[in-house]
Amino acid sequence: MDEVAPPLGTALKHVQVREYVRDLVADFPEGAPAPSERELMQRFGVARMTVRQAIDALVAEGLLERAPARGTFVSKSPRPMSRPMSFAEDAAARGWTSTSTETLQHGLGQAGPGVAKALGITAGDAVIHWRRRRRLDGLPLCYQDVYLNEVLLPGFLQSELPDSLYSGLAARGLRPMVAEDQLTADLADAVDADLLDLHIGDPVLRHSRRGLVGDTVIELSRSVYAGTRFTWWVPLSVSS
Repeated sequence: MDEVAPPLGTALKHVQVREYVRDLVADFPEGAPAPSERELMQRFGVARMTVRQAIDALVAEGLLERAPARGTFVSKSPRPMSRPMSFAEDAAARGWTSTSTETLQHGLGQAGPGVAKALGITAGDAVIHWRRRRRLDGLPLCYQDVYLNEVLLPGFLQSELPDSLYSGLAARGLRPMVAEDQLTADLADAVDADLLDLHIGDPVLRHSRRGLVGDTVIELSRSVYAGTRFTWWVPLSVSS
C-alpha cells in the first residue's frame, strides 16, 4: 500500500513538503535519488512552484543536489560559503533557471543620514541608487534598493547597467569579499504589497547588507522578499 502524504495544515505548504523530503532522505545513502517534482505534486496536491521552492531550499542547504537531465540526488556534503553571494549566484546555486530582473529606478541622489553612516560617507554626498525587482517563474520574489558610493564608481550610470551588480563591481576590481548581513521578519506595508503582489500584512523578510572590500564599504543593499516564496539559506563551515 502506498504511503499517504500527511495532510497540509496551517504551516506553509512548501515548508511541509520540504520537511517531508528532509525526513524521507535522512537515511538515504549519498547519491540516492530524491522524490521527483511530479511525485511530490501528486502526493501533496500542490503546484510545481510549491514543490520547487521546497526542493530549492534543500539544494541550497546542500542536502540535495541536481544533476542536469538526470534528476535530484542526496548529497550529504554541505557547501561552505567562501564569499558573499549575489542574487544571481544564489539563484544558480539553487538551480533556478526561470528568474528575471527589472530595473524600477536608477539615478544619482544625496545620501540620507542612514545611508551615509552605512557607507562611511557624509550625509548629502552623492550616491548611486538602483532599485530592482526579481521574479521567479513570473512571480515577484523580491525587490532591492542598492546604494553605491559615487566617488568609487565614476561613470557607473553613464554605461549600460550590468545584469549582475557583483559582476559589474568585479570588472572594476571592487567585488565585495566580506559582507555584514541583517535579516528581519516583518509584515508587508503598502509599498511591499504593491511591488511584490502581496496583501498588506503578508509575511516578508527584510535583508540589509554592507558589502566591503578590505575596510572600504562598496555597497549598501536593502532587499524585501515575499515570505511565502523564499527560504533563506546560509551555509556554514568550521575551519580545521
